[in-house]
Amino acid sequence: MKAGEKFVLGSIGVLLLFGLIRSTMHVKQEHERDIPYYSTAPQDVAARATEIYRVNGCKECHSLWTMKDMMESVPAPILDGIGSLRTEAWLYDYLSSADPQSILKSRLKKEYRMPSYASLPEQDRRVLAQYLASLKVKDWYLEQTRKAEYEKLTGLEYKK
Repeated sequence: MKAGEKFVLGSIGVLLLFGLIRSTMHVKQEHERDIPYYSTAPQDVAARATEIYRVNGCKECHSLWTMKDMMESVPAPILDGIGSLRTEAWLYDYLSSADPQSILKSRLKKEYRMPSYASLPEQDRRVLAQYLASLKVKDWYLEQTRKAEYEKLTGLEYKK
């Protein structure tokens, strides 16, 4: 093997080693940060709200704990972290509205817009609002959550 070939192979080896070390450090940093979403809801509220979410087919449009119906492609906002963006009172009013678009405009076709849940029993709407308000995002990821919701709702690029 010629000296030039040894140099090229050595350089490639050093670059590969550097890339491996860098990617290992990046993975370690991501694990140190942990998952950005969490819930502060009591277990009974979480269980009841999860049942309401399931029975009403919310996962057809919304992602919660990364669980979404993969056959659907409706660009509804994810619900993880929604409690850091909206209050329990706001969520209850939104769920209770006969016309949710009067509170929060939608860019979706009419058949894909948020339906009214005003016909749900009041207690179910309260439990769902309480649970959604408990879905928080860690401070270091809050801006990313705001960006994701804005872009899903408007279809526009988010600007601070």
